[in-house]
Amino acid sequence: MKKTGIAIALLSMTTMTEAQNPFLEKYDTPYETVPFHLIQAIHYEPAMEEGMKQEVEEVEAIVNNPEAPTFANTIAPYARTGRLLGNVCNVFFNLMGAETNDTLQQIAQRMSPVLSEHSNNISLNPRLFERVKAVYEKQRNDSTLTDEDRELLQKVYDGFVRNGANLSDEDKETYREISKELSKVTLQFAQNALKESNAYELHITDEALLAGLPATTKDAARETAKEREKEGWVFTLDAPSYSPFMTYCDNRELRQQMYMAYNTQCNKGNEYDNREIVKQIVNLRRRRAQLLGAENHADFVLEQRMAENSANVYRLFDQLIEAYRPTALKEVEAVKNYAQKEQGQDFELMPWDWSYYSDKLRKAEYNIDTEELRPYFELSKVQEGIFGLATRLYGITFKQNTEIPVFHPDVKAYEVLDEDGTFLAVLYTDFHPRASKQSGAWMTSFKGQWIDENGNNSRPHVSVTMNFTKPTAERPALLTMGEVKTFLHEFGHAIHGLMANTKYEAMSGTSVYRDFVEMPSQLMENWATEKEFLHTFATHYQTGEMIPDELIDRIRAAQNFNVAYACLRQVSFGMLDMAYYSLSTPFDQDVETFEKKAWEATQVLPAVEGTCMSVQFSHIMDGGYSAGYYGYKWAEVLDADAFAVFQEKGLFSREAGEKFRRELLEKGGTVHPMQLYKNFRGKEASIEALLRRNGILPAIRNEKVRERRD
Repeated sequence: MKKTGIAIALLSMTTMTEAQNPFLEKYDTPYETVPFHLIQAIHYEPAMEEGMKQEVEEVEAIVNNPEAPTFANTIAPYARTGRLLGNVCNVFFNLMGAETNDTLQQIAQRMSPVLSEHSNNISLNPRLFERVKAVYEKQRNDSTLTDEDRELLQKVYDGFVRNGANLSDEDKETYREISKELSKVTLQFAQNALKESNAYELHITDEALLAGLPATTKDAARETAKEREKEGWVFTLDAPSYSPFMTYCDNRELRQQMYMAYNTQCNKGNEYDNREIVKQIVNLRRRRAQLLGAENHADFVLEQRMAENSANVYRLFDQLIEAYRPTALKEVEAVKNYAQKEQGQDFELMPWDWSYYSDKLRKAEYNIDTEELRPYFELSKVQEGIFGLATRLYGITFKQNTEIPVFHPDVKAYEVLDEDGTFLAVLYTDFHPRASKQSGAWMTSFKGQWIDENGNNSRPHVSVTMNFTKPTAERPALLTMGEVKTFLHEFGHAIHGLMANTKYEAMSGTSVYRDFVEMPSQLMENWATEKEFLHTFATHYQTGEMIPDELIDRIRAAQNFNVAYACLRQVSFGMLDMAYYSLSTPFDQDVETFEKKAWEATQVLPAVEGTCMSVQFSHIMDGGYSAGYYGYKWAEVLDADAFAVFQEKGLFSREAGEKFRRELLEKGGTVHPMQLYKNFRGKEASIEALLRRNGILPAIRNEKVRERRD
């Protein structure tokens, strides 16, 4: 703050604001939801500092307990420490993704290393670990503990060991430095990606250049231009703008321009360039893993995953490449042939042509136009249908509550009620892109679930965040089929969180292995093309006409169109992830060159110089999926197999829904995920169900499909 003549008055106001910090008082809101309307940027740092202070005191109380260490006086109270700090950080870091600004980013830069150091002070506290270790050695097989207690004990003990508790004093200091630096560079990576994305726009004033674009896309671009006080149309790199532009724009030069803008983000040598940061992140994670005794970061991560080791991940990749690549090559050839019929035999199909000509070929073969579907997928109706699906499967209902504060006018809050009318959770929905929001879609929580010492079940507050097509002056928000699937996917994560019903917050909801967390979300996507489901909500936004059965039949006929190409694309991301984090020696190669070599076996379109995904691949660099991106395909094997239960018993089967809720969703991380899956399904899954769903199985060799190791 500059020292001016009003500095004393400002200081007085600051002191007063901190004294009334809403984080430090009991929330006087419905269900004690976050009082977003009262929180100011100035509140975060003092609340974090107070939260850290309280957690230190809570830990010291455990450490200084004169009684011999037991589960009851060490592990259980440890699981309840840090609640204030958790509350503040949940709000702060969730808003960093959904509603950020320069002030929050500056706070993050200051506080991330402080928070990292605080976390290390706890995980590296020798006296605390001594008590945890004593309980682990004495009680890990104690029959007086519940299964959940034993799972928590294992998780706490492993957490300390995997965070350096067994290291020498010298190595602990090294661990601290690595952790602190990693928190800085991952934050910088995310901020660079957001700023680079926001910095680009394609401004068009000549309507002739918009040939091919549907009215919904042009209307949205006109609204964006108005928001930016410009004439004509503005297109951005946000998915609802970029995706339809690449699919429908007839102007190839403009498609190429947009493609290059998107795929060269953070790779231009400017202030947002992430190439050196990628190297730092990869090397810091490798060094930390090796310090902890693993050969590389992937081995370290996979110790606590269903996959167990790198060999099993690569075995899955090999199976998928072997099964899907021949079909993918045929798919590319078909699109190329279609394009050459229109453009001539010397036409070379490039990545910026893929969506455009794929869509044309799909229309020709299946008479399916994505824009033809939009009028039946008005956002509020889609939400009604998805909420209704949850009601049918689980008996839960959703009621908007305008008294619950929200962090942006776009956000809506809902009470979620169980079948008997009791309160189950709060759900926030945030659907549309804005400059303050990261791209993509995700689910998160502002508050977890736990059962306190008195048996009171503290219910969760869950949020789903998307970047869907916005409404315009001419029409409401109309979604694509892809956006409907995205909604179902994130809602699947939300259901996992809403249903949480465990004693300890650390074990509840989505606190499961990373390669299992995607299973409930991907399972939900299966309903997207089911006629019975679509008939519950898909009506034309103007006429009220139900989506025709004949159109649904065409959707279903086309649902495996280019499925092999899509599979290889997903596998390519997983292979890139594993290539970085399987390194056991320092990484100092050219990032772009390394990337192209890493996923070479999956590429079926020409590589383009200057493009690079690594530098904007938030999932594996700053988003928690490092050495874990394979989990999407791993979970897809599970979800394909699990959906068979609903196909057998009925798409809206309460019996199947209740079993899924009871045996899997409510249990969180209290049981190994493979056991949870077998409890629901009755058996382990194999890749065969996925191959059959995608129509690939008949195309591969007539030998027994090899089952991957689960």
